[in-house]
This record gives sequence, C-alpha cells and structure tokens, in this order.
Amino acid sequence: MNEENDHNTNILFLKKTVRSFCEEREWDKFHNPKDLSIGIITEASELLEHFRFKTYEECESIMKDAKERDEVALEMADILFFLLRMAQKYDIDITDYLLKKIEINGERYPVEKSRGRNLKYNEI
Repeated sequence: MNEENDHNTNILFLKKTVRSFCEEREWDKFHNPKDLSIGIITEASELLEHFRFKTYEECESIMKDAKERDEVALEMADILFFLLRMAQKYDIDITDYLLKKIEINGERYPVEKSRGRNLKYNEI
C-alpha cells in the first residue's frame, strides 16, 4: 500500500470511529455545519489559550513539558474530532482537499520567494 493510501485509510478509520461515537450518543441533531464550525473554533480557542501572550521561548517550553504537551495534544484532538465529524457527516474527502490546498499554497508561496519569510502570498 502506498503512502497516500495509508493516509486515506487512517482518515477513513478515524471518520468511522467519530461517526460511531456520535451515533451511539444520538448527537446527529446537534451536528449541523454551524454547530460543528462553532466546535472547531471553540476548541481552537482553547488551544490558543496555552500559547496566547507567551513568548517564543515560553511556547517552546510548554511543548517540552510532558504534562503541558499532553494538554495541548488533547486540544488538538478536540479540533480534529470536529473537523473529522464535519467531513464524515457531509461526505467531504478531507485528504483530497488538504492535498489540493497544499498544491494551491505551493503556487501561492513558491519556495524561491517564500523560504524563510512569513508573508501573505500577496505580499511576496
């Protein structure tokens, strides 16, 4: 199996796991695009709380501390849960769209103009 198929298999497995989890709890009625989007942004904000107003060094320190790193990872998992739930519920092949977005960004941010620079594509 090639690497791309491995990724698709892993994403499909996770989407099925999320679907089963939600079906067992009868959460379908709570998971419309608006509510799932709210879930994504809420969890992303909780992730941001770990790093907001911190220096670069403090952020790096957080990621080296096992307990804090676990807390960050759990917030990341919450975000992924809502992303996968939305992709699963609305039959979006998130793997294909991620690869498409990377291709688009590759064109927007050519290596020769973007390497070592943190600028928006219309600024390079």
